[in-house]
Amino acid sequence: QDKDKLKICKLNDPPSAETVRDMIKYARNVIEEFRRAKHYKYILCLTLTYLACELLEICELSLDKMGAVFENSNVYMLHMMYQAMGVCLYVQDWEGALRYGQKIIRPYSKHYPPYSLNVASMWLKLGRLYMALENRSAGVKALKKAIAIMEVAHGKDHPYISEIKKELEDH
Repeated sequence: QDKDKLKICKLNDPPSAETVRDMIKYARNVIEEFRRAKHYKYILCLTLTYLACELLEICELSLDKMGAVFENSNVYMLHMMYQAMGVCLYVQDWEGALRYGQKIIRPYSKHYPPYSLNVASMWLKLGRLYMALENRSAGVKALKKAIAIMEVAHGKDHPYISEIKKELEDH
């Protein structure tokens, strides 16, 4: 699956090997920069919202730059989209978080094993976002996909699954 995970854009004039190498180096650096910035987010409590906006801007600029070379299914793109989704959740931008989650779920479903808790977690986030945005049918569908994976991974009687089923009943 490495080929899929490192997929580049289909262009009339494909990028050179050097361009791809440079973009991978850029992606790794920006991911590390993002991790450092996230660490400081917890230390600098007074500037959290400002810092979150900065982090989101880093993500969006990086996604634009990497998107010129990498497909959305590329692991570097997915990592940055996941970070952007997290920042959107933090600042309670539900629509933004949902947009990123919708871009992430298909490649996650392809890259991870069928009963991966990473995929279940993403379906769970999407389900809750849909519910928060009053799209009940999409929310129910997403939560049921999360439950189906979690029942295999955790067993049908796991308390977390009961909690999600109760969530479904309450909506």
